[in-house]
Amino acid sequence: MAGTHILFFVFVFITSCIVVNSTVFVLENSCPYTVWPGILSGNSTTLGDGGVPLTPGASVQLTAPPGWLGRFWARTGCSFDASGHGTCVTGDCGGVLNCNRGGFPPATLAEFTVGSGDSGMDFYDVSLVDGYNVKMGIEPQGGFGDCKYAGCVSDLNAICPNELRVMDPQNNVAACKSACAAFNKEEYCCSGAHSTPQTCSPTTYSMTFKKACPDAYSYAYDDDTSTFTCAGANYLITFCPNGS
Repeated sequence: MAGTHILFFVFVFITSCIVVNSTVFVLENSCPYTVWPGILSGNSTTLGDGGVPLTPGASVQLTAPPGWLGRFWARTGCSFDASGHGTCVTGDCGGVLNCNRGGFPPATLAEFTVGSGDSGMDFYDVSLVDGYNVKMGIEPQGGFGDCKYAGCVSDLNAICPNELRVMDPQNNVAACKSACAAFNKEEYCCSGAHSTPQTCSPTTYSMTFKKACPDAYSYAYDDDTSTFTCAGANYLITFCPNGS
């Protein structure tokens, strides 16, 4: 019995000393042009004041507390004045440098829920549900569990159907809309009569996205092959992995 009490004491001591660490995100710009990452926090902790500019090759490190959830995306073709007001060709978040709302679609998203539930697992994904503007990759650094690379490293702008294209001022394809944003129909938006996994199926458009980027969310109920988990990791988020 004495031995049992000792083992119980040791177990309680060890478990009481487990520290839930913060998570470090490194945002890296491998695009040949400046991007202005947008950052939206789903709770009270805002990272990087909601967004920072990154010139080609530049990176920034941000630290999130346990339980943080939110998303990152690239804004392109931006111009801001000294007060932080302006516009972006893609991913604009209300005409301000420091985002306090999500980006205007289309934009490729990196989504996170850090240290979720009793397991302490992180959940992460790259989503094309709101469309696509740049390549994006999420690479776990350390950690344990599945911890797979997630991303969309294909240039969807090059294969974007004409009816989904968003053009920049130079008449180049700047982004590719989702079918939901382009047509606003229930079968594309997984809404109304199509609001369940049983009634909302992949479409020709979402399957085009999925074929090009098999590890990314292509439509709202694309969970099985698109959500990844890891624990105790930091994350490298790269815009335009392997260049443009």
